[in-house]
Amino acid sequence: MIDKIFKLKDNKTTVRKEMIAGIITFLTMSYILIVNPNILSETGMDRAALFTTTALAAIIGTLLMAFLANLPIAQAPGMGLNTFFAFTVVLTMGYSWQFALTAVFIEGIVFLILTFFNVREMIVNSIPKVLKEAIPVGIGLFITLIGLKSAGIVEADPNTMVKLGDLANHSIWIAFFGLFITGVLLARNVNGAILIGIVGATIFGAFFGEVKLPEGNIVALPPSIEPIFAKFEWDHIFTFDMLVVVFTFLFVNLFDTIGTLIGVASKAGFIDKDGNFPQVKRALFADALGTTFGSILGTSTITSYVESASGVASGGRTGLTAVSTALMFALALFLAPVFLMVPAAATAPALIIVGLFMISAVININFDDITESLPAFVTISFMPFTYSIAQGIVFGILSYALIKVFAGKYKDLTITMYVISLLFLIKLVLDAMHVLDK
Repeated sequence: MIDKIFKLKDNKTTVRKEMIAGIITFLTMSYILIVNPNILSETGMDRAALFTTTALAAIIGTLLMAFLANLPIAQAPGMGLNTFFAFTVVLTMGYSWQFALTAVFIEGIVFLILTFFNVREMIVNSIPKVLKEAIPVGIGLFITLIGLKSAGIVEADPNTMVKLGDLANHSIWIAFFGLFITGVLLARNVNGAILIGIVGATIFGAFFGEVKLPEGNIVALPPSIEPIFAKFEWDHIFTFDMLVVVFTFLFVNLFDTIGTLIGVASKAGFIDKDGNFPQVKRALFADALGTTFGSILGTSTITSYVESASGVASGGRTGLTAVSTALMFALALFLAPVFLMVPAAATAPALIIVGLFMISAVININFDDITESLPAFVTISFMPFTYSIAQGIVFGILSYALIKVFAGKYKDLTITMYVISLLFLIKLVLDAMHVLDK
């Protein structure tokens, strides 16, 4: 039955591989159980309720991806989008968190409509093949940076932007140990190398006192979500501010999701020789439904997680991987102290290794044609340097369109690409004017 549902034989995988891959995906993204409540509680939302809602939203969103699209991709409240929700819409613009939740709910409904009429699928399929090759490379560098940052290997510097972290920091050596273990195991073709590396790094971290063992009961019922469940506010839905907020949520989530889907799908071999992604419409429906349900539960926009690439790198190929990840989130609801004792430094090696795996797509880029290689390079470099998958796609598409037109290769562009590029250009001009007004 499992094979029929998830087509394990067709994807040359096994139940064991899929389950391990799902656990690895969970471990690399489980930080969201701590970070999302911390961020959204700044708005006055109940932090305990947010923990439960974050887990429930991840479970629902990930299961939707598993059963609608049969993809090894997990979903949860998106980083960046939760920050915009809390610090821009509520704390800067002065609206209530109920207003922000309403905007997220409207965004989910709009996404469902756009997906039903194939608008989002059309956008995905219109992205040039060279940029589809560049996106996973950029994401690889991006998640490597996330891994390095979470372990303290790189840190901010006011003069040089980034620098090597303090080598007296235990987290750095925990990450190095995990990276060494994982690398050796991969070289020896040991199954589950990434997961073993995470466990090994966690044990190593315990010797430095960096692993906090659970205190008291490790099993407990999750807090109620009643304080934030379906708390919508309809008073301002026809205001210009609501339009701006909904548009921003739509824009960032659209291209974050597209980037993640293309990047992970490319690595898993789901994109065909013409650069098309057959399962994209189902995946986008799962994303839109996840956001809609997430807003009802009481959290910010749900999006596909780039950390899913860690599960794919470990052999995950079907929705069974996503089911495994969802099961881990379900266990975390009742065993939070156990799952949350894994330090960020122990999961950092998984992200670094995945970054290595994902940049392999760079060999498919034609560097002899500047109209292809320059947009690809812009896409790749802008993702880590702007700390945004969406911005990498925006500037990559814009540079592709502009250089093709002015190089006389305008026939390489589709009508959809012209429209998208024009919309991006208008948005950048409006953003620049907004900055100048300030």
